[in-house]
Amino acid sequence: MNLKTPFPDPVFARRDAFDKLRGRTRYTVDEACQGHLQAYLLRADVASGEILRLDVSAARKMPGVRAVVTASDAPHRFGIGVADQRLFATGRVRYKGEPLAAIAADTLEQAKAAALAVDVVIRPLPAVFDMAGALASGAPLVHPDWATHEVLLETRGAGRGGNLAWESQVRRGDVDAAFSRPDVTIVESAFRVGRQIHMQLEPRAAIASYADGRLHLIASTQAPWTVKNVTARALGLSPARVRVTAPAVGGGFGAKYGCTIEPYAAALALACGKSVALVPSRAEEMLSCPCRENADILIRSAVTRDGRIAGREAVVLMDCGAYGGEQIYLTTMTAHTLGSSYRLEAVRLVSRAVYTNTAPNGAFRACNGVYNIFALESHTDEICQAIGMDPVEFRRRNVLGDGDLGSTGQVFQGDVLGPMLEKMSQMRSKGATLPSDDGRLYGRATTVGTWFVFVGPSAATVNLNPDGSATLVTAGVEIGQGTMMQSLPQIVAAELGLSPCDVVVHQADTDAAGFDVGVGGGRTTVSLGAAAVAACTEIRQKLLALAARLLQAPASELSLSQGRIDRVGHPGTGMTLASLAQEAMQITGPISGSGAFTRPGVAAMDGCAAGHFLEAVDIPVFAVHDCDVAVDPATGQVEVLRYRVVQDVGRALNPSAIHGQIQGGVVQGLGYALHEEVTLAEDGAFRQAGFGSYRIPLAQDVVPVEIELHEGAPSIGPWGAKGAGEVPILNVGAAIACAVSRAIGVRVQELPLTPPHVLALLQGRKPALQLHHPQDWPARPGTNPPHSTAAVSVAG
Repeated sequence: MNLKTPFPDPVFARRDAFDKLRGRTRYTVDEACQGHLQAYLLRADVASGEILRLDVSAARKMPGVRAVVTASDAPHRFGIGVADQRLFATGRVRYKGEPLAAIAADTLEQAKAAALAVDVVIRPLPAVFDMAGALASGAPLVHPDWATHEVLLETRGAGRGGNLAWESQVRRGDVDAAFSRPDVTIVESAFRVGRQIHMQLEPRAAIASYADGRLHLIASTQAPWTVKNVTARALGLSPARVRVTAPAVGGGFGAKYGCTIEPYAAALALACGKSVALVPSRAEEMLSCPCRENADILIRSAVTRDGRIAGREAVVLMDCGAYGGEQIYLTTMTAHTLGSSYRLEAVRLVSRAVYTNTAPNGAFRACNGVYNIFALESHTDEICQAIGMDPVEFRRRNVLGDGDLGSTGQVFQGDVLGPMLEKMSQMRSKGATLPSDDGRLYGRATTVGTWFVFVGPSAATVNLNPDGSATLVTAGVEIGQGTMMQSLPQIVAAELGLSPCDVVVHQADTDAAGFDVGVGGGRTTVSLGAAAVAACTEIRQKLLALAARLLQAPASELSLSQGRIDRVGHPGTGMTLASLAQEAMQITGPISGSGAFTRPGVAAMDGCAAGHFLEAVDIPVFAVHDCDVAVDPATGQVEVLRYRVVQDVGRALNPSAIHGQIQGGVVQGLGYALHEEVTLAEDGAFRQAGFGSYRIPLAQDVVPVEIELHEGAPSIGPWGAKGAGEVPILNVGAAIACAVSRAIGVRVQELPLTPPHVLALLQGRKPALQLHHPQDWPARPGTNPPHSTAAVSVAG
């Protein structure tokens, strides 16, 4: 295949576009409305307490009730890094809203009425709602039995204990010596961010049925195999007894990457032998959906007069809520988001997931990255102010280039961020000069960011059909991003000489498709695409061998193109793929191919990382964002005037689709930066309960994004492609915060920048955020936290 030629039909219409536009696509929530029992979860109304009585006998006798399940029906622990969670509160409640029982009835109203009939008595216990309180000496333990929890993913040097769910560390070089040098300026910064709720249009939903000794789950999920395996573990079943299928998914953004509600529907189906649907209301969704975590970030750097970063250390505290879940895994990512944009001579990072008596947090687009880039880029601007250097020039001098080391000692390949900054400078030069005479305050900022594609294992099977079309079978899910409907058909079509319109993508089904980690982390095009290429390679070999036999020509002289197989340079001299497929039926049998892919593993420097699930990244992805803002000093309102993005895509298989991802990611980032705010009541519950009380971006907030795709950076993805869906949100909070800071002349340490927050900064009513220095933050028992001899100070 000539890689210089474009892919066939590079802008072909998505197969699902017309039905979605007309409202004809059937989602899991649509299927859940009819023909199934309806499920409801009884939830605890206290954040911390001992369960003294839970009597469901009266509920079982209520009209329409078919099944009631409690902790005794699902006693097994599960989790991602640590098995610390059960389906139902067992003996103890750890957050307000934790499930106590699940009820299936003929109607949802009957299920809710039965929940009111449950006799439950809970004795309140002391609770911790913030990380500082959780890590304080003598704090009540969210998990007094933490030492009995099974560690599911062993890593070297991980820390855990008490309310510290997990700790990962990076240590490279002599950081203490770097901070002791007489020729450095030490800059220290503190940042805090709140939670962000996904607010995807389709809530999580699951339909479970039980027949022939097996469970079948229809789920609105990004990760069918995760749902299969976690459901089996939670219910004490063999995974072979659980099948998961996934229709079209109405948005996820990470909310559906784990396994959350599906096991409850499964437990009820097991109990009553009938199909059961569970669809949370929007209020329940916001109460229990795993948010982007709130975090505290403390970072300091020792910088020479000419702008070199001699040393850096940071502590990141991530609130995982009552259970570790995905947060334990996300501690790994700090090394690759906070530690991998700039050359660091010495570095020491600590990332800690902390238990609190709040709802568990989870993955959200560019998880861990958005707030670490906000902190890193804001800190970088503070460095530039301290040493008197232009912020763009400082970034040019210090961004990672070919052969540079990341925080864990990984050697980066290719000079990517430098040229991307140059492209952004050219884009900026074409922009209009910011006005200065309308009473508003104006600011502009350029930021850089590093993300990575989470590769992970994937499998694919491609079947060549008798009519010459192809069917791709994977466990990949279409969650709205278009990868399953555009990128993967393009890849298969390019490999087999077909039109993408002739490639059918099979709905995700764990009985039909091999293992896949799930759709998320920008991995779908890369991992599933690479597995599909491997499957197509097997088909190509079979086709060429058979055609060589039938056409009496060497296989090396044959090529696949436009649905035909012909002699190279002599179109029309061979036969159609349909004819060849039909001949194969009689000679060799149907033609198919299978392929698999997983991360090859990039080396880190030995001994640099502890407690990490990924010590180095296979596919780094870089981004440069720039924005202009105007701030109204009378109201604190921030208006984003222009927004520009240069994004590293490796090779753009479908530029229009990538542009759509970037536009959407930037708008979602605007919500995180300016609007979306989760606040906790005194009992640890969210004050926000729906679209009316949680402010997401509206149509009037959308800003057209100027986009430049940067191609050519190294990638192990198919034809050099990189994932493009995660990274667009990465820099948005950072870019807006830095621009607002320059406009108002005050440090920005917290997000979101709501009008009251900005007014408080303008009027000097927002005190500088004070966080502990790393040496003062409690570490896990028996270890020493990052250490510094410098005095504690946070510049105002």
